Amino acid sequence: MKIYNTLTRQKEDFIPIEENKVRMYVCGPTVYNYIHIGNARPAIFFDTVRRYFEYKGYEVNYVSNFTDVDDKIINKALEEGVEAKEISERYIQEFKQDMEALNVREASFNPKATEEVDEMIKMIQNLIDKGHAYEKNGTVYFRTRSFKEYGKLSKKNIDDLEAGARIAVSEEKDDPMDFVLWKPKKEGEPYWTAPWGEGRPGWHIECSVMSCKYLGDQIDIHGGGEDLIFPHHENEIAQSEAASGKEFARYWMHNAFINIDNKKMSKSEGNFFTVREICNEFPGQVIRFFMLNAHYRSPLNFSRDLIEAAKNSLERIITSVDQLEHLLKSEGLSNGKLSSDEKAVLKEADALKDKFEMAMEDDFNTADAIAAIFELVRLANINCKGESSRIFIEDMQNRIVTLCHILGIKTKKEEEILPEDIERLIEERQIARKNRDFAKADQIRDDLLKKGIVLEDTREGVRWKRK
Repeated sequence: MKIYNTLTRQKEDFIPIEENKVRMYVCGPTVYNYIHIGNARPAIFFDTVRRYFEYKGYEVNYVSNFTDVDDKIINKALEEGVEAKEISERYIQEFKQDMEALNVREASFNPKATEEVDEMIKMIQNLIDKGHAYEKNGTVYFRTRSFKEYGKLSKKNIDDLEAGARIAVSEEKDDPMDFVLWKPKKEGEPYWTAPWGEGRPGWHIECSVMSCKYLGDQIDIHGGGEDLIFPHHENEIAQSEAASGKEFARYWMHNAFINIDNKKMSKSEGNFFTVREICNEFPGQVIRFFMLNAHYRSPLNFSRDLIEAAKNSLERIITSVDQLEHLLKSEGLSNGKLSSDEKAVLKEADALKDKFEMAMEDDFNTADAIAAIFELVRLANINCKGESSRIFIEDMQNRIVTLCHILGIKTKKEEEILPEDIERLIEERQIARKNRDFAKADQIRDDLLKKGIVLEDTREGVRWKRK
């Protein structure tokens, strides 16, 4: 398996720290509002990475945090006249609801920043003791130049960065590039007691601490959106490696941005959408499928037309699995052994499974993996018939379902209850056909078609779908 490592800017063979185990840390949301559609991409992609590792037999310890103390949370709480915790807990639950809609599984651990402050204080003190941090009037700064490899992830030169940096009048940094580990409390803000006074931790320190606590000093994969490369992930490396003296993460993976109708998403442009808003128009499965149809390192353009196209494509897979299910319920299937033709088809299916795995092991190329699934669907549609053997149809169905499951795509057709008037018309048509009143049956079919209902007469009875 090869993974593109942001640290080295090249694909590398994946070699875990511990055999058959994967330790993954993915930066989670700041919980002050509903997550936007851009936040959904890393959640979906890294969930897929986790699923594939598990499919290959790895034991995956997957950690993703909640930043539940932050200026945005505090400001929202002040606006509503409530405690900051009420805001963060509310939006943690909303986040979980969105993740369920997207079929993103819960992490092995979802630590909250507010519950790990004691550990953050210990790491900050460790950095002070080692000369990597210093305190000025209750604020603790990381001494960036004390970490000689600063900039190795983002490929930024610290001298170039300093040339563009400025020290605000209120700051007392020794160097413009030093960043905050601990900040003094302000009126109305949550705070904790530390050796340097009452206050709260900076943003960067929380991920270093939570990764270390739940995964150890060294991890296999650290992931997130490409916007986190600098300064967040760069600062994480500096803190973690300065504190432990060990390499923090072997592989750094970053997904690209999402544009809306070929423009950068922003509230000022009026093209800012939450996952909840989009899920009110399209099933979460469609959003997930759409996201995985592009390579994670490629920018993704989001539009309703493209989502509609993804919906139609996903419907092809779901319909195929549903048709196979109906075939398995028919009475004409052979319960005997595989025929020579069926064995030949299964060999083709084996090759497509290998094609799927090759795509996934080439830096998780989900777009090519989905292409292999469509080839498998086509193979099933052509070769699975009423006279096929039951074992053959079951095998083909299981293959499609298994590969989709790895991508987190559900293949079971959701049962939809039709309005009573539509059900009545379908029943009337069946009676007309039984009475050989084909003119009336055809008229009812045409009427239903105008209402967006397509009927299909099969040996197992009439079936319907929406146009």
